[in-house]
Amino acid sequence: MSSQEGKYNIKAVSKMLGIQPGTLRAWERRYNMIAPVRNDSGHRLYTEEHIRILKWLINKVNKGFTISQAVNLLDNSDLTSEEPVTIPGSTPDYALDLTEELLEALLSFDENHAHELLNKAFSLYSIDKVLIDILGTVLVKIGDSWENGKITSAHEHFASSFLRSRIGIILHTLPVNGLLPKVVSVCGPGELHELGLLIFTLYLRRKGFEVIYLGTSIAEGDIDSVLEEVKPRFLFFSCTMKENVAKTVDTVNELSKKYEKLIIGLGGTGFNIAPKVKQENYETLFVGDTKNQWDEWLKERLSV
Repeated sequence: MSSQEGKYNIKAVSKMLGIQPGTLRAWERRYNMIAPVRNDSGHRLYTEEHIRILKWLINKVNKGFTISQAVNLLDNSDLTSEEPVTIPGSTPDYALDLTEELLEALLSFDENHAHELLNKAFSLYSIDKVLIDILGTVLVKIGDSWENGKITSAHEHFASSFLRSRIGIILHTLPVNGLLPKVVSVCGPGELHELGLLIFTLYLRRKGFEVIYLGTSIAEGDIDSVLEEVKPRFLFFSCTMKENVAKTVDTVNELSKKYEKLIIGLGGTGFNIAPKVKQENYETLFVGDTKNQWDEWLKERLSV
């Protein structure tokens, strides 16, 4: 029997994939990702190809994507003609290969290939893994290369623009949990490198926090206006350049005195290359560099 011949009714598909018939009908109606054939009685019949597509979509949803995000990835992944959940020949280090290929594409100003690689990464891995393990690594390598004079500012700006655009698309589609406290995230004084902060902000949004993302450094004193208006529980500063660390710490000192109940978090490579700051009673403010460290830091503060 051809894989294109309908042979599964909606009840069988529901049982096979663990998805409610109503949900399946809603997906088909809203996103048109498959078009089941109809038998003489007008009932839906699904092909093997439809099953593969649905398995792939369900796999993505189970990893944290919304169905609309998963359908968008499906449209751009070209995986519908093969078994999508597994990639033949892939290895545990395949994410490392994708990371290096993406870095090379960005430094070659190859936007089309970079989009293809990022689509592939999202089709294989969860949002968290792509953002933290793949894009996080790319950001660190680009930042180090630029700071050490190995690449030009044009390379850094191109890569930053590309990644900011892709991350931003995901950021604004994530739902907010109204029971969680509000958050403000901003780069420290003088900081123009925002991508590390953007990834951390996306991590917070994935957890359901409503985050007011301010991005690069804002004018002195403007943060007070934001805090008075938003009244967040958390304020996160990111600092990449070591020359901006002292100004960021001064700002933290001032804000801590003004807003006693405000919980402030610090992150960014600038603090890693300026270790003396950690000796000045700021150690508890550092959120860490990995998802596990971020989880632990937040858990401790939310339990207070």
